[in-house]
Amino acid sequence: MRYSSALFALAAPLLASAAPARFYGKRAATDILVFKFADVLEQLESAFYQQAIAKFTDADFTNAGFPSSQIAVEQFKSIQADEATHSVVLQAALKSFGEAPITGCQFNFDAALADVATMAATARVVENVGVTAYLGGAALLTDPVLITAAGAILTVEARHQTILNVLSSTGTAIPSAFDFAFTPSEVLAIAAPFITGGCDIPIPANTPLSLTNTGTVAPGTLLTFKASSLNGTIAEDTLFCQMLIGGAPTSIPLPLSQCVVPEINGPVALFITSDGQPLLNNVRDRAQNKVIAGPALAFIDTKPQMLSQLLRSGAASSGSGSGSGAEASTSTRTISPAEASSVIASASGTAESASATAAPSSGNATSSGSATSGPNTFTGKSADGKITVNGWTNV
Repeated sequence: MRYSSALFALAAPLLASAAPARFYGKRAATDILVFKFADVLEQLESAFYQQAIAKFTDADFTNAGFPSSQIAVEQFKSIQADEATHSVVLQAALKSFGEAPITGCQFNFDAALADVATMAATARVVENVGVTAYLGGAALLTDPVLITAAGAILTVEARHQTILNVLSSTGTAIPSAFDFAFTPSEVLAIAAPFITGGCDIPIPANTPLSLTNTGTVAPGTLLTFKASSLNGTIAEDTLFCQMLIGGAPTSIPLPLSQCVVPEINGPVALFITSDGQPLLNNVRDRAQNKVIAGPALAFIDTKPQMLSQLLRSGAASSGSGSGSGAEASTSTRTISPAEASSVIASASGTAESASATAAPSSGNATSSGSATSGPNTFTGKSADGKITVNGWTNV
């Protein structure tokens, strides 16, 4: 994450321990809170990369599919340096306001640093959370100078996200023409599990939400979840899964028992809500009282690019498509894209043509519902479970 538009021009004097003159003076309480929150996230990011770089060897990176460890290490080191610089700048700005930064935060990334594949997948989540946090924070800031400063950090976060999408081997460098924003409470639903103490953040966190699917999450996957609020006190047949993607005015609402991934590419924010009214794709007006848990963040990689495969040709698929902190406790059930379209259509009340109705989730299902013609985009186990079907197209 990063706060730096006016910040970038101020980086040199700041690093020389001079506070930026344009930031001096009293600020609105919300501006101060946003800067303090952003600094904690920068500390988290910096610590994550610092620990990852220190833990993994050259062999760990090459075993994870990188032809040379230098390809990944130089990028992670560059990103870590950016995050550390952003924290220095934000803390200097806060001190110039007469405010004390939140320091002494303790972080634990043990689960995320199990291996390079898991670390790289988690890094994609961390950086995307940075983008959503700064984008959402812009709605809370009142000073145009600080908004510009935050925007300068946001653009760097987005560049980091692009690099990590490329290093994933399965991702699209720029998966969408639009990003989405999170409120601070939504950001903490993802970040808070990494924070183990020392941080007095005066912002309530949404209940964290974890995907419990095993394997790669893709279009047609029926998602399953775990959250402390899903403890049996609420009837799950009354709950809804909400999928938020960039550029859409609202989320896609589905019954929790029918939370099937549609044909999308890139990051998706997943919420559990108490009703099926779609969530608005803006942080100012999004209803929070209906959110039971989330968001969780997942990457649906349906358009892998050659650049990614060249930089990490031997990468394992573990960690791809699942949100940070996900706990594997159930198996993924994958159905055909036609079934997925049918579920989405019925949940949203949209009429679909007969050609888009559900087809059985067998190895010969096609995207049009026909077993004999058209492209077959079904991915999953064959009917007898002996082979994995990756789809085919007529030539």
